[in-house]
Amino acid sequence: MYRQKKQQRSMTLTVAAAVALVPLAAACGSEKAVGGSGSVGAGKPLTGVQWSIDSVTVDGTTHRAPEAARVRIDDSGEAAGSTGCNTFSARADIDGERVRLSDAMFTEKACEKTPIDFEKSLGRALTTGPLTTKTEGERLTLTTSDGDTVRLSKQPDAPLYGTKWTVTTPGQKDADQEETGQEETGQRDADQKGSARLTFDRDAKTVSGRLPCNRVNAEATVSDGHITLGAPSTTRMVCEGSLMDAEKRILRLFDGRVDYRIDQETLTLTSEDGTTVRAVAER
Repeated sequence: MYRQKKQQRSMTLTVAAAVALVPLAAACGSEKAVGGSGSVGAGKPLTGVQWSIDSVTVDGTTHRAPEAARVRIDDSGEAAGSTGCNTFSARADIDGERVRLSDAMFTEKACEKTPIDFEKSLGRALTTGPLTTKTEGERLTLTTSDGDTVRLSKQPDAPLYGTKWTVTTPGQKDADQEETGQEETGQRDADQKGSARLTFDRDAKTVSGRLPCNRVNAEATVSDGHITLGAPSTTRMVCEGSLMDAEKRILRLFDGRVDYRIDQETLTLTSEDGTTVRAVAER
């Protein structure tokens, strides 16, 4: 009935093949849709939202989703997500209140806590044709032409305190600057060779973690959308130049006040001089 092409532990499935999805990842993602115009119901956004998958109903049988199952579609028309075990990506085309996912790629891990029937049913429901969208408050329902449904709900914002935040943008300036190219290079090197993570502690009023090279901790007082960071205390390791450059950019946030904003799983910190650091919540 279908063919599977395996490459680096992932596989590309055509829409027809997805109907008979095997025990692979069938999660989906929602970042944003084509042209940024994706919307559902009365002006409710479909794109740019991290949706938790609550359940999928196929042929009258409802399968509850694992806690980590999620979906996100982005403005460029790309979808990505997780079944709670496997991950997937797909093309997302939005037309009014309909969305179609195609050219899906799924990983092939086997996970004891993620039922195979759920993954197969989710893959079938998401990729067999156009889906009609309907929102009720913070909930979204995707319905196939056969009446199968995927029920989702908007994920709440991750808490500032206690969350392990992985830095994705190590201190890029808002303003036009000559360093842009150097910063992009530093970002790539930092991603490959040394990640940065920060955790805020409510009781101790501190932030601690690791930079691309050294460990760091400092006082952190939160009030009205601002965080006042104390002078950083760091270890004294010396790493290669690109990592040290990325580290210095992150350290620009310290010993001063920064604005902070949380959008679901993304934390944005902006200092008074325009230095911006973005981080995502570890799952």
